[in-house]
Amino acid sequence: MTEDGTLAPREPGSQWYDREAGPLVRPYAVTGGRTRSGLTGVRFDLIALVTLAAGAAGLDDGALGPEHRALADLCRAETQSVAELAAGADLPVGVVRVLLGDLLESGRVTVSRPVPPAQLPHERILREVIEGLRAL
Repeated sequence: MTEDGTLAPREPGSQWYDREAGPLVRPYAVTGGRTRSGLTGVRFDLIALVTLAAGAAGLDDGALGPEHRALADLCRAETQSVAELAAGADLPVGVVRVLLGDLLESGRVTVSRPVPPAQLPHERILREVIEGLRAL
């Protein structure tokens, strides 16, 4: 804003989305154009639990962007799912998955993946357990 109260002209591409949001940053800019996480391309389930690694010191070493640090800070207080991290960081889930891949490869977070349905006990076994408990 200029001294007379009028809006100063801005350079193209530097316009603000709105006053509260600040400048608009596209998701591909946050991930450096990547759509898969890290070298291995690990895919994170929405319910996978993310915990800050015990020796995750050095989050301010300059190798991480502000979004990486925001995700690490969210995990610092408690274990959170990928979906919760996306909501807490106000980032799209796809972006969070790429950033979590970076944090996982650098050893800053650990991920507990949900049990695949094929490894869960069969329904018949669970019913037998329930019947056995009722018989007690």
